[in-house]
Amino acid sequence: MIPLDGPFYDDLSVGQTLPVQPALVVDEGMAALYQSMFGERLPLALDPSAAEAVTGSARRLASPGLVAMISTGQSTTVSRRVIANLFYRDFRFLRPVEIGEALTTTVTVAAMADGSSKPGRQERGKVLVDIETRSGDDLVLAYQRCPMLPSHADGPLGHDDDLGIVPALDLPAYLPLVPDGWDLGALGEPTPWAIGETIVDPMRDAIDNATGLVRMTHNLAMIHRDATMSPYPTRLVYGGHPVGLAQASLSRVVNGLATVLAWHECDHVGPAFEGDLLSFRHTLVDETPSGTGRVVAVQVEGFAERDESVRILDWLVVIAAP
Repeated sequence: MIPLDGPFYDDLSVGQTLPVQPALVVDEGMAALYQSMFGERLPLALDPSAAEAVTGSARRLASPGLVAMISTGQSTTVSRRVIANLFYRDFRFLRPVEIGEALTTTVTVAAMADGSSKPGRQERGKVLVDIETRSGDDLVLAYQRCPMLPSHADGPLGHDDDLGIVPALDLPAYLPLVPDGWDLGALGEPTPWAIGETIVDPMRDAIDNATGLVRMTHNLAMIHRDATMSPYPTRLVYGGHPVGLAQASLSRVVNGLATVLAWHECDHVGPAFEGDLLSFRHTLVDETPSGTGRVVAVQVEGFAERDESVRILDWLVVIAAP
């Protein structure tokens, strides 16, 4: 039985499956709220005629950003007491989600590694979890993430599992994630962009309504709601919020962005706070043809513009585009 105020690191074991949160329907209202928070420009999530031209169906898709945030929110049964979310890895959208589908998420502990001990500091450890999100019986999203959790134990527990590394990018391996029959060419002309070229988005955007996003997506992490739980003077913003603004920025840079296929890796390299003004730059890493369009890998860097520019996000994302 997981305690209501946990789990703590020492409550967990490798192979353990966490309690499943209630299913959540990705309905029109949720899509509208998400759009009001992030303002992205994904034609297939906004325009039924664009969806029909590309997919053959007039049913709008849910933004992959919204699907990701519901999944990670539902996965916080493991990270209610999170100190920090260290990374996401091998994040694959196995099929698009349409408006009206109900999502459920399972979380299984894959590996554990004790943190370093410091005098006067509560013990802590890293927990690598496997996450699967389904619509009915269909697996629609799978990935790993690694929260750091506090421990009740007086000393290290002896966990020293290998948490793995991110493999080198193999872009053709992501081609099967593009749905069969999609006409990516219907989304217009491709954005002129050379491999290695960096595009800076001139539009900066502010983080707001962070607690609204947390509640909407069933995110249970106390650190995102209660400043007294934070190691900082204020609440720590859920890491998906900067990613959502980064995806919106990418949708302004890439003409006709069809969907996000995968996050090859995603590191939160600095904290984000309510009211932060964020800026983004996008570097084309690789591309490969896919039917009437392309699969593209982009390195997205996010910065919080405070007294000085602070890098907070390093996100290697794979997208489908004309």
